[in-house]
Amino acid sequence: MTGSATASFGERARAAIARRGHLCVGIDPHDPLLAAWGLSPHAAGVREFGLRVVDAAAGRAGFVKPQVSFFERHGSAGIAALEDVLSAARAAGLLTIADAKRGDIGSTMDAYAAAWLAPGAPLEADALTVSPYLGVGALSGTFDVAHAHGKGAFVLAATSNPEATGLQRARTADGATVSAGIVAEVSRRNAQAAAAGEWGSLGLVIGATVDWDEAGIAAFAPAAPILAPGFGHQGARPDQLAAVYGAMAHAVVASESRSILSAGPAGIAEAIAAAAASYPTVAEGGVHV
Repeated sequence: MTGSATASFGERARAAIARRGHLCVGIDPHDPLLAAWGLSPHAAGVREFGLRVVDAAAGRAGFVKPQVSFFERHGSAGIAALEDVLSAARAAGLLTIADAKRGDIGSTMDAYAAAWLAPGAPLEADALTVSPYLGVGALSGTFDVAHAHGKGAFVLAATSNPEATGLQRARTADGATVSAGIVAEVSRRNAQAAAAGEWGSLGLVIGATVDWDEAGIAAFAPAAPILAPGFGHQGARPDQLAAVYGAMAHAVVASESRSILSAGPAGIAEAIAAAAASYPTVAEGGVHV
């Protein structure tokens, strides 16, 4: 642990997985879900939706991941709703991942880091999704803020959407894929910052429908959280966790949203509990069901 008396995000994520399992509940208040829940399609409904999901997830899952765009679309009222949801989630002991996919250079990226990762910021989250496609080095200031305050960042490395394939599978001058280069650079930075035996706090986004061989990626060290979209509605099954992620399966934060949220306000707590229980308990070096 470096740079702060606060436990690192990597170690906090590790503890959350050990305590509550791999499930991360996405908070995606899009209009059809709001209607199905009997809520207003405006900021008040988005706020109520988010708070209900937080209440249902508390004690049943280790992570929640608000999709920032569904709040931003309502302007200042939506941002205020997101502030309330993030604050409630952190107060409930959930690790919060702001899914904002920020990526820029210099002072602009530093401002994003201050907005999402600085202690006491209105939008304070435990981790932020970030895009490395202006160069991993452009995120250095964000990584510094994260390390200083026990926060994390999830770097987009190998995503499931087909539009990304051409870019992420492209080969660089050394013959590695772009995805592999991102994984290597993030791992190098984790190795510099994490204490021996600890997880790195710079995580990676690697989709559950990604073929690691095709993406040119392999197991990495030190271990770090892997945010894994693609479970549930997108088709990946919890029992495929070890097959997809292999030696890194123990570090997966498995994101599900629509498959859980469609249970509605009366069934959301039960759906979260059932989803959390459906993932195998994965130990480093092996799988134990």
